[in-house]
Amino acid sequence: MATRLACRRFRAPLSRRRCPPQALAGPAAVRLSSSGGLGPARAACRGPLVRCGGFVGGRWVQAAAAFPVRDPASGAELSQVADCGVAEARAAVRTAYEAGSAWSALPAKERSTLLRKWYNLMIEHKDDLAKIITAENGKPLKEAHGEILYSASFLEWFAEEARRIYGDIISPPAKDRRMLVLKQPVGVAAIITPWNFPSAMITRKVGAALAAGCTVVVKPAEDTPLSALALAELADQAGIPAGVYNVVPCSRQQAAAVGEVFCTDPLVAKISFTGSTATGKILLRHAAGTVKRVSMELGGHAPFIVFDSANVDKAVAGALASKYRNSGQTCVCTNRFLVQKGIHDAFVNKFAQAIKKELHVGNGFDEGTTQGPLINEKAVEKVETHIHDAVSQGAAIVTGGKRHSYGKNFFEPTLLCNVTTGMLCTQEETFGPLAPVIKFDTEEEALAIANSANVGLAGYFYSQDPAQIWRVAERLEVGMVGVNEGILSAVESPFGGIKQSGLGREGSKYGIDEYLEIKYVCFGGL
Repeated sequence: MATRLACRRFRAPLSRRRCPPQALAGPAAVRLSSSGGLGPARAACRGPLVRCGGFVGGRWVQAAAAFPVRDPASGAELSQVADCGVAEARAAVRTAYEAGSAWSALPAKERSTLLRKWYNLMIEHKDDLAKIITAENGKPLKEAHGEILYSASFLEWFAEEARRIYGDIISPPAKDRRMLVLKQPVGVAAIITPWNFPSAMITRKVGAALAAGCTVVVKPAEDTPLSALALAELADQAGIPAGVYNVVPCSRQQAAAVGEVFCTDPLVAKISFTGSTATGKILLRHAAGTVKRVSMELGGHAPFIVFDSANVDKAVAGALASKYRNSGQTCVCTNRFLVQKGIHDAFVNKFAQAIKKELHVGNGFDEGTTQGPLINEKAVEKVETHIHDAVSQGAAIVTGGKRHSYGKNFFEPTLLCNVTTGMLCTQEETFGPLAPVIKFDTEEEALAIANSANVGLAGYFYSQDPAQIWRVAERLEVGMVGVNEGILSAVESPFGGIKQSGLGREGSKYGIDEYLEIKYVCFGGL
């Protein structure tokens, strides 16, 4: 049978579909709670939404092997998750394809109602979903709650957009013809998501795909599969039909092979990927063989320009929010600060004071924590490399600069000055809590530095000069611009970049177009 899975499938009662207790066994060095029981991360992974199998065709799937999911704060093993491979990926694609005709034929109002039910369940379970994010990702619980609300809002938004897919009637060139345009779902969409926003990056894609009438197969990041599986449980509870939303978790060792299946299987019509530019290029090459539709949200290297006319206090507040959210691990985080010479010293001094006063490193479950761990030690090593390179070339550490005593994956929020454009931290995306400051003289110089990157996702600048605001906003070579604002993401706004930061847009009214084909119909002989 074409859809047979090469792994054991089961459909047990809800109470029996949680991770077995033995899956929670971890190293002896696991941090315990003050009551002597399980620590908060491991306790979160015994919650009602935690699942450890894949989800294919409305069934929970156990693969022949499993891989560990770890708490980045302690290194403790949280669970063992099914390590799906090529066979499971192909089965999931086939299942999604077979479910596609019924789902696309469903009236838009019914798809809208189901998405809305899914949204309502996310809001109902927001606390459990946030705890799962903090456990597997490490971000502070307050940020995790914010992500869940943001994540759920995409289901709400696209539930509404599902009923607003309009075609066109075109005035014909001859009186015996009628011409019209239909919009139809592309088909099966393969969704590959990153670890830094393990819930929101799924719903931003899946909400649009399902609203358009597509079915999906999701491959979550190997570091954070539990959030994707929790969403699958809620989708099932909401009544999303079997085969419409499928999740294929896999280890880092299986990821390349699973990604290649998605890109080469002729039953997949669309690839949507968020991740590094290097991986995006590989997927694009694979997808070219069957000429698939692609959406790519790739790496960034965001500049943050502070002009002499700026309100320095507001610029510092915006810089703090833009740089250190999720410990600097977002694709739209500022990577390079460009500060005009007239206010450079005042900005650096106030920025350093704000970092010391407002940022607190700790476990994401601890009250008052604003800076959790980085996702793994490799991420910490990259931050260290960028700092050492900069200092060796003359940069100075204003504050921070080293690993934090809290644990091996924790790093001090760091600020560098005397930075030049030849340093690694101004050439590569750091993806960590490092803020390098470059001093510049003129607007032209700032724009030249900002636009020198081969990527262009987000950019920010602070100015109180109206003419300068128009000039710089138009000339920055990025897909999204924050003017006197350090946080720009919203469900209503299009998200995406230019140059090597990707293709297509997500969210907003434009996001659903990525999952629709335009069909022209000409009626003749009238």
